[in-house]
Amino acid sequence: MQFNFESEMNRIKEVLYEKGIKQKWLAKKIDKSYNIVNGYVQNRQQPRLEVLTQIANILDVDIKDLIVSTK
Repeated sequence: MQFNFESEMNRIKEVLYEKGIKQKWLAKKIDKSYNIVNGYVQNRQQPRLEVLTQIANILDVDIKDLIVSTK
């Protein structure tokens, strides 16, 4: 199976929008730079599983809500 890395792999942007949360706020909460978080949000880079778990906990969502389903 090949992945198209041009497509979205995470839903962080959508969840932040749904909850009315800014990227700067999330960056402070996970102790990452705004540029790193923006990379996650724009799907230019993907967070490690540990960071994704931390984001899910902070946003009070199931980690599955942050991942684009392949099915």
